[in-house]
Amino acid sequence: MRILRRIGFTAGLAMSVAVPAHVFASEATIPPEPATFPAEGKIHYVPRDSILEFKALPEYHEPDWVTEKYVKTGKLPPVKDRLPKEPLVFKTGNMPDGIGVYGDTMRHVIGGRPEGWNYGAGQTQGWGGIDIGLSECLTRTAPLFQVEAKDTEPLPNLAKSWDWSSDGHKLTMHLIEGAKWSDGAPFNADDVMFYWDDEVVDPNVSPLNGATPETFGVGTTLKKIDDYTVEWTFKDAFPRQYLYAMAYGTFCPGPSHILKPQHPKYSKNTYDQFKNAFPPEYMNMPVMGAWVPVEYRPDDIIVMRRNPYYWKVDEKGNQLPYLNELQYKLSTWADRDVQAVAGSGDFSNLEQPENFVASLKRAADKNAPARLAFGPRLIGYNLRMNFSANGWGNPDERGQAIRELNRNEDFRKAVTMALDRKALGDSLVKGPFTAIYPGGFSSGTSFYDRKSTVYYPFDLEGAKALLAKAGLKDTDGDGIVNFPAGTAGGKDVEIVMLVNNDYTTDKSLAEGVVAQMEKLGLRVVLNGLNGTQRDATQYSGRFDWLIRRNETELTSVVQNTEQLAPVGPKTSWNHRAPESGQVDLMPFEKDLVDIVNKFASTQDNDQRAELMRNFQKISTEHVYNVGLTEYPGALIINKRFSNIPQGTPIYMFNWAEDSIIRERVFVKADKQAKYELFPEELPGKPGSKGPMD
Repeated sequence: MRILRRIGFTAGLAMSVAVPAHVFASEATIPPEPATFPAEGKIHYVPRDSILEFKALPEYHEPDWVTEKYVKTGKLPPVKDRLPKEPLVFKTGNMPDGIGVYGDTMRHVIGGRPEGWNYGAGQTQGWGGIDIGLSECLTRTAPLFQVEAKDTEPLPNLAKSWDWSSDGHKLTMHLIEGAKWSDGAPFNADDVMFYWDDEVVDPNVSPLNGATPETFGVGTTLKKIDDYTVEWTFKDAFPRQYLYAMAYGTFCPGPSHILKPQHPKYSKNTYDQFKNAFPPEYMNMPVMGAWVPVEYRPDDIIVMRRNPYYWKVDEKGNQLPYLNELQYKLSTWADRDVQAVAGSGDFSNLEQPENFVASLKRAADKNAPARLAFGPRLIGYNLRMNFSANGWGNPDERGQAIRELNRNEDFRKAVTMALDRKALGDSLVKGPFTAIYPGGFSSGTSFYDRKSTVYYPFDLEGAKALLAKAGLKDTDGDGIVNFPAGTAGGKDVEIVMLVNNDYTTDKSLAEGVVAQMEKLGLRVVLNGLNGTQRDATQYSGRFDWLIRRNETELTSVVQNTEQLAPVGPKTSWNHRAPESGQVDLMPFEKDLVDIVNKFASTQDNDQRAELMRNFQKISTEHVYNVGLTEYPGALIINKRFSNIPQGTPIYMFNWAEDSIIRERVFVKADKQAKYELFPEELPGKPGSKGPMD
């Protein structure tokens, strides 16, 4: 395919352009420098090994009411018998405010609604930090925002340690010994293997955050050695990159003693029955997380109470968490910001720029109940095109024709050049917050290199010329270009774009794209769905285009790196294989896949940086994803909470709910309020109604 311009990279990313005389298209360049913005929090960096360790302590403690009401009455064993042989111990030196005290609750407001508690089978719990509070994974990455890149490697978690074989192809993981699920059942390698064999590897099951076998490397296997040891075998030597994939949200095993009896392999259930076996009304679902769901009222609230078997402590032996209760009011995402700023909610990731100015003004008041701090520009939005031309999602004739257009580089360049990104950003919030985002990595990540980023400036006339070059002309005079005769009946080019209805920002950007594409001559129709329906539609490939907020592969690069390109049949967000098929890679995608695979198999930091500079160049030059806008987020948290790390980003390796390490967060005794809905109560038996009293 001949392209409109040839791009050659020299020092400083100089561009040369070969354009037919009748075409007037802007030259590709590098993106403009973004403006500075106010209130940015500065991260305090610490050594990785200063955060936690595993060891036995001489004594252990818990809230007095647990001992009096549950241990002394025989309802629970003593705390020392509920903890593992060597608990995970958070080091005091890494706690901003030191050892905490028990009591109080953290009140969240979210816009999502729970689908159920079967995370491993693809059910959302409503987001907003609920699944993070319930789930524990083999490794942990969220707190790594405070660790410098040269020292970055995932923290141990359910896997307390690991050893590499001399040839680097085998990794032996040692699981925490003696830890228990929240109902007292033992956690062991059987839970890990059930998640791997019967959820990740089973092609009929799709875990919530999209884990597939290829997430951990093509050809990777996992086997049980004993109750507390598993062994990975990798195709490449020393692929330490996959340790990041073993963190949230792609290797967080569920309770196999509860899940296994419902799985079709071990029952007469269908896969749909397995997925829906634990609806949101099913209370006290066993978890390894710090809090257990005990109350659900549709469109009202979810309440989670402290896990009496939680396996983490502080250096004085106090069993965590310090907070007794988490509450999630089921409202809207916009309301979350409003309530956090007002003090009727306690926590919010301020990610919708429409609320920035009002939130800043309110937080500036010395009597404001919440503090607010911005981080780097790590929230970005992009438009992704469905690149599968061989059947994923079973497109009709029109849909197939759109996919062929999506694979046409002239078409993609026309789309990106027709976007006025400054106008899109200004439509969300005025001021220095938003920045032009061409696509590729977020500018806030350490792997971002501006000089390796290809930006096609806004040029509507040049974009129209590219559409004509791709064979699209307005043959009926209605302002919308038509398919060529013999393709999709020669009708107007109509594109269905998937968008998440739960977020105002998503909808605003989608509407802006629709308006700007109409000026180009493309009719874009919105398919607005809520989170659960939207995810199902995307994962099944039933879309032409979609608006997607940047995920961790674009914000951290080292986490979920396999999602940067179609390295396997289901790793990409927008280019997957149909059933029993192969991904039909375009030539430049093969280069991207090769880069991602090399990145996973090397530990040379200079080489990794060079690989990702090359990835950024290729992906932005060929418009692999169409960037829209990017901006910073801000953490809003009530001032009564202690142990909040300085400069916590709302999203980097994971959301801030995990980055602040909520199990260590506490409220000083003189600041505690009576917000608990179930004071001095603990979770009940799995499936029972409400907490145990």
